[in-house]
Amino acid sequence: MSDLRSTIRAKVRGLVGSGEIDLTRPPGDDGLFGPDSAPWRIHGDFSAMMIGGVSALLVQMLHPRALAGVWDHSDFRQNRHGRLKRTAAFISLTTFGATAAAEAAIARVRRIHERVVGTLPDGTHYRASDPELLTFVHVAEVDSFLRAHLRYKDAGLAGEVQDEYLAAYAEVARRLGAEDVPTSRREIDAYYRRVRPELRCDARTRDVARALLAKGEDPAMEPMRRVVFAAGRDLLPDWAAAMHGETPGLAAPAIRGGARGMGRVLRWALATG
Repeated sequence: MSDLRSTIRAKVRGLVGSGEIDLTRPPGDDGLFGPDSAPWRIHGDFSAMMIGGVSALLVQMLHPRALAGVWDHSDFRQNRHGRLKRTAAFISLTTFGATAAAEAAIARVRRIHERVVGTLPDGTHYRASDPELLTFVHVAEVDSFLRAHLRYKDAGLAGEVQDEYLAAYAEVARRLGAEDVPTSRREIDAYYRRVRPELRCDARTRDVARALLAKGEDPAMEPMRRVVFAAGRDLLPDWAAAMHGETPGLAAPAIRGGARGMGRVLRWALATG
């Protein structure tokens, strides 16, 4: 049984590159948030975070300028695993890492964003450092992480803790350059209503979505990948699901049951790791 636990743990570490991330903190340094914070609580469940991450990417690619940054400047379609590992590393460092490590990760991403500029097919200019675009990317992430946590880890999480999480992790978005960042569920709902007219699902969106959802290279991880990606699609807000052509189906209970079972296995395997 210990061999199975070690095997699962090693596969997960390889998937997200956790063995390459130094999360040690000097004595007295709790990082940007600290062990008792809402971000630690929400980001601490690996299976829910994976599901929320997939859902977040599907929402983010609906924004033409966010999609253009991936299309023009990223190797995501050829190296999905590398992009997901970098995203996981950033969230881990800014949530659990030492203050200096978190600040260095934020500074590194800001430098990358400054180089990501271009023009949409309709002639609109974009830049990844645009505060409005940074806010959209952030909202898609935290909203998805929180909804995944509510569905797959703690459905009874108090509303004030949910808002505490959103208010706390908004600090990372602001440090990246975002402005007018929503800090509550009510503000996120209002924000989505405001920006939805700007969102699109076109041929490029569908191409990137196919790349995201494509079969992985490791056969041993394929069952988990299928569960995570199906649950991520199922987690989409109704309006985003409709834009992606996803329709509620009879498979939803099976998808959610499978994801809950996967979560129990991963929590067992990662309990001491």
